[in-house]
Amino acid sequence: MVPEGRPNVVIVVAEDLGYSDFGGYGGEISTPNIDLLAAQGTRLTQFYNTARCSPSRASLLTGLHPHQAGIGILTGSDGPVGYPGDLNREGSTIAEILKSVGYATAAIGKWHLAADTHSPSDAWPTRRGFDYFYGTLTGCGSYYDPPTLVRGETPVADEQRVDDYYYTDAIGREAVEWIERAARADAPFFLYVPFTAPHWPLHAPEAAVRGYAGRYDVGWDVLREQRFRRQQEIGIVDPEATLSPRDADEPAWVDVVEPRWQARRMEVYAAQVELMDAAVGRILDALDRTGAADDTMVIVLSDNGASAEEVPHVPGFRSLDIFSDTTKDGEPVQLGNSPSIEPGPATTYSSYGRAWANLSNTPFRLYKMWTHEGGIAAPFIVRWPGGGVRPGAIARTPHQLTHVVPTVLEAVGVEPPQVVGGRPTLPLEGMSFLDELRGRTGQEQDVPLFWEHCGNAAVRRGSWKLVRTYGHPWELYELATDPTELHDVISDHRGVAEELLELWTAWARRVGVRPFGAVVDLYEVRGGDENAARR
Repeated sequence: MVPEGRPNVVIVVAEDLGYSDFGGYGGEISTPNIDLLAAQGTRLTQFYNTARCSPSRASLLTGLHPHQAGIGILTGSDGPVGYPGDLNREGSTIAEILKSVGYATAAIGKWHLAADTHSPSDAWPTRRGFDYFYGTLTGCGSYYDPPTLVRGETPVADEQRVDDYYYTDAIGREAVEWIERAARADAPFFLYVPFTAPHWPLHAPEAAVRGYAGRYDVGWDVLREQRFRRQQEIGIVDPEATLSPRDADEPAWVDVVEPRWQARRMEVYAAQVELMDAAVGRILDALDRTGAADDTMVIVLSDNGASAEEVPHVPGFRSLDIFSDTTKDGEPVQLGNSPSIEPGPATTYSSYGRAWANLSNTPFRLYKMWTHEGGIAAPFIVRWPGGGVRPGAIARTPHQLTHVVPTVLEAVGVEPPQVVGGRPTLPLEGMSFLDELRGRTGQEQDVPLFWEHCGNAAVRRGSWKLVRTYGHPWELYELATDPTELHDVISDHRGVAEELLELWTAWARRVGVRPFGAVVDLYEVRGGDENAARR
């Protein structure tokens, strides 16, 4: 039997969203619903993901590091030298654990944890603890005609043939309908809502884009300064922090050759974020309407830092199942980033580029895939009125994705299991931070956090962070005084760096980090193309 008073849990994941894009983290994009969550709950300022979509999802759902879960880079096998690229059975998903104690479970949105996106396997959500699934198995694609869309395990491409279909709206609608059904049942529920927004392609209905007409004409330099000042004013960033410089590879706004087209790119991106916020608002309304809001822990986060990728960004892009040469109506699709292509409609497939990603990641530098702050720092919001989570609070202790499952399990009163579904399961890697959300105690500051993705690596203990870009030397930063990683102090603190490297090396060996150089060699032997997408 399920004990009375056990809370519901809703986890919302944004895709490729930068640290500062939500209004509650300094952004100018209209996100009133997520901002309301922030006002009614607690924001973390030093929460970390894993720098890439599939690894983050694997870690978030299992409480393991992605390498342990089988997805160290992306989905798709990189064997024998790399990762299986498939969510393995070494660990258990939070859905499997909660289902075992009587929860109703659903995943609605992007999955991206299965190597095979067309034939059901052990890595599909319906076979990893979710009673219900509506969404896409692959990583991204058209918002008007998303590839690999299924309900349960059945393809439902016909459902997206209607003229006004938009994937973000569909995710929100499905989530609302499922909440209404679940609320009528005599059981708590767990709902996982991973959006694809605002991952490229830049797709948004023109009515939504018009709301941002002219908003970005001042350019990325002015907007980065404005976001940074707001972050300092609302307490997200320390008043003594320094804004990182504009990316050295990008021009000053006054030197941009096609400013109107560049502004249009960001207008569409902002519309995508706003439409996601509107979908979240409908989910929150459903919780209110069904009387479930007070007893529901709602978590909102992003899976990695903003993406600097230009599309097509790898050879063989057109062969991937994330892109189609034609729309669902048979019209040709223009692929790429060029002033001749005005993003937004289904007939285009573009991204917003490095300079706007630099804005999204304010105040940090670097992007998705790097383990510097710009790649792994994420907004993280928790609201749970009936569970004592502090409203309007800001928590500053560092945490990462492996800490989410332990926090949820403590909230619902379930001990981390050793066996799930008759199979032994790896022990959780993280620790709960529920007490901190409730304002009772702070967590230990010297608990080490670890990252590795595509050879980019980092370890943080306390305010010290040792980090490297693949193929480059290690760098050391003291984040308490240099949160934007502008001053490498490794030459002055070799002893600290050695201690951190020793910790990282032992961790990498324990969790099964594969040498990225061997994976690169494999891609080269295979001839690049599809596999190069994992770089």
